[in-house]
Amino acid sequence: MDNIKESYHFIYLHIKDTLAIVFSNLIISFSVIILKQSGALTGSTSGIAFLISYVSPLSFSSSFFLINLPFYLLSFNLMGLEFTLKTFFSVGLVSIFTYMHPLFVHFSAINPFYAILLSNIIASIGFIILFHHKTSFGGINILSLWLQNRLGINFVKLQMFIDAIVMLISFFIVSLPILLTSVIGSTILNYIIMLYSNSKNKILK
Repeated sequence: MDNIKESYHFIYLHIKDTLAIVFSNLIISFSVIILKQSGALTGSTSGIAFLISYVSPLSFSSSFFLINLPFYLLSFNLMGLEFTLKTFFSVGLVSIFTYMHPLFVHFSAINPFYAILLSNIIASIGFIILFHHKTSFGGINILSLWLQNRLGINFVKLQMFIDAIVMLISFFIVSLPILLTSVIGSTILNYIIMLYSNSKNKILK
């Protein structure tokens, strides 16, 4: 009887994890589409994918997926197999969802400043769910989470530093008002993540 209960509990936890990863990436990918269709940008790995999609024929989906490939080896060595598989699943979902959303949703008119603020608030919710279920958005997230867990370097502060670098590069691609608003949006996203993550504990245990 105990074995049956343990089996059901094991299955339940995996279903719960899977649904959480799917729903959170659905939320995050939709926030990406809001940014993309407003001509804005964000930081971290997705910000780099935005920049590539703006200056090359590659789409955000393709850019995001390709950028993450080298990080899986890092993830496996530093964070383990389970985390790596979940992250691969997560990145794949974002790539698929960001391709699918425009087939069903298109914003004919959206204020880019409102879009930046709204999308970062929406994305923060998805990130909090992802981190709670021991996965990440891939790329730089992997390195940041590992540095926090192993060396005690604050995840949010490190992410904000990386975001600042991406934003500086973006200076040559987007207008100054959009850039400044993107910085504010990225700051809001990181602050919300910090606010709803227990600062006394690791984001990933």
